Amino acid sequence: MAAKTRLPEILQHHQASLVTDWLKRQREVLGHRAGNEREDRELAERLLKALGEVTRGGAVTDTDQGEWAGVRELLGDFSRERARQGYSPAETAMFVFSLKQPLFDRFRQEVGKDSDALASELWTTTLLVDRLGLYTTESYQKAREEVIARQQQELLELSTPVVQLWDGVLALPLIGTLDSDRTQVVMESLLQRIVETGAMIAIIDITGVPTVDTLVAQHLLKTVSAARLMGADCIISGIRPQIAQTIVHLGVDLGDVITKATLAGALAVALGRLGLAVCRAPGKA
Repeated sequence: MAAKTRLPEILQHHQASLVTDWLKRQREVLGHRAGNEREDRELAERLLKALGEVTRGGAVTDTDQGEWAGVRELLGDFSRERARQGYSPAETAMFVFSLKQPLFDRFRQEVGKDSDALASELWTTTLLVDRLGLYTTESYQKAREEVIARQQQELLELSTPVVQLWDGVLALPLIGTLDSDRTQVVMESLLQRIVETGAMIAIIDITGVPTVDTLVAQHLLKTVSAARLMGADCIISGIRPQIAQTIVHLGVDLGDVITKATLAGALAVALGRLGLAVCRAPGKA
């Protein structure tokens, strides 16, 4: 099939008109969601040129072969850019699928009334365009997964701010569920700030943590142990009555970790450890 197809000839002799009809077809299908015309035209020209080169070598439908690397790279870059711009997978794939009609039209012109030859050419072209379209969809999906993973990481980092309450005292307010991935981010953020500030005490406030089970308690203890290795003691604040009962019922041993009901109580303990105290200014009620 590869040896008999006239696809390389079509791509070479009709490149300019194919690009024009291809872009026109995209705009008919996508409407206002069509991309930038100048950029799409440039990409279409590069793709058709690359397709012409690789199909002249005989590899027409086996797009997994090494000679197709250049075409796959172009489509991969395009898919990642469309994913970043917020296009849907269908809109992204239509960039490739909209090439079918212009190619079919050229084959009808070139092959004429030879129905068997025309059917063979259209089938080969359909296989090729479909595989390229599927590759575009796969590349888009991978790009979206990368974007989502990066956004999740950024949200984790934003949800674990480490603030300096006093010289030598850090506070880490936790809100939401504390799982293994978030524990790692918490540790890294806290240890980095301990190194930067030389803090001796870190307050981990769990007021915003809805529930504390055995796993959450283990994550907290890991964070405390890591901070101690860096030379900072930890105080856990935000121990509500329900959390205290849960910890007791679960038989979780917090060891010698100091716990307080409120962040204010934890700060008072931290200042006391540093030999400091907060007192009312003279003359103030």
